[in-house]
Amino acid sequence: MRLENKVAVITGGASGMGLATAMRFLEEGARVVIADYNAETGNAALIAADGAGYRGLASFIRTDVASEPDVEAMLQRALDEYDGLDIVFNNAGVGGAVGPLTETTVSDWDYTFDVLAKGVFLGIKHAARIMQSAGKGGSIINTASVAGLSGDGGPLVYSAAKAAVISLSKSAAVELAPDLIRVNAICPGFIATPLSAGTRPGADGEDLDPLRAAFAKSQPWPAHGTADHVAGAALFLASDDSEFVTGETILVDGGLTAAGPELSRKFPRVSSRNSKVSGVTKGSTGEANEIRRLD
Repeated sequence: MRLENKVAVITGGASGMGLATAMRFLEEGARVVIADYNAETGNAALIAADGAGYRGLASFIRTDVASEPDVEAMLQRALDEYDGLDIVFNNAGVGGAVGPLTETTVSDWDYTFDVLAKGVFLGIKHAARIMQSAGKGGSIINTASVAGLSGDGGPLVYSAAKAAVISLSKSAAVELAPDLIRVNAICPGFIATPLSAGTRPGADGEDLDPLRAAFAKSQPWPAHGTADHVAGAALFLASDDSEFVTGETILVDGGLTAAGPELSRKFPRVSSRNSKVSGVTKGSTGEANEIRRLD
């Protein structure tokens, strides 16, 4: 198995791309710490892992990735439970601030950057400390987005935060290369998950069908993206197969970026300029979105 005897920590690991990756890593022989802000879905993910035959190979810890003590405790859990740390997948995310730039509040901006950018920084910082001390190298994977590559690939603040993740991943890869610590980013395109749909964690079937149909038409590849597609890319970056790959940004987008996102044309209702609402969306955290209508 490609990850046999390796220890991984996955943030946002209780749903969507994070959960798919956790299950794939377990299948490939890893021991996994599932970290998530939402304790309810986190415990459900652990039950699912146990039911799939991975009892004792996965654990859950509630984590706010914007809190440095939480991130330290999350990584310490890997050391305490499994006596090591080989892989960290900084994947936790929210939709964050939405609406026109001129209506975006500082608090909405800060919330978005706290989760999407500061959370990745903290994950890299403390994972690197542990990996440097162990002297065995490791792999750090960060979830960015095609939104970070284009001026019309996503909501403005979300896009800025994801661009920061891409840049941070490259810079960290250069700094940590002498320690044999690889740092790479994954840029998903339109992936049909509850987070992208704005629905409850675990939503499936009819809840996501309209989104899947829309996403399937949004890029050259004639099918919608799934969490498993991202999990496959994460597996490659986590495994020794990518030993000479660092500082890279891997697109998992069905050719979307090659064709040009043009989000405002494909999904005009989510264009920031044309939006009739402002606020923040909080994804699968279990917390309510804070949306206000613009008169």
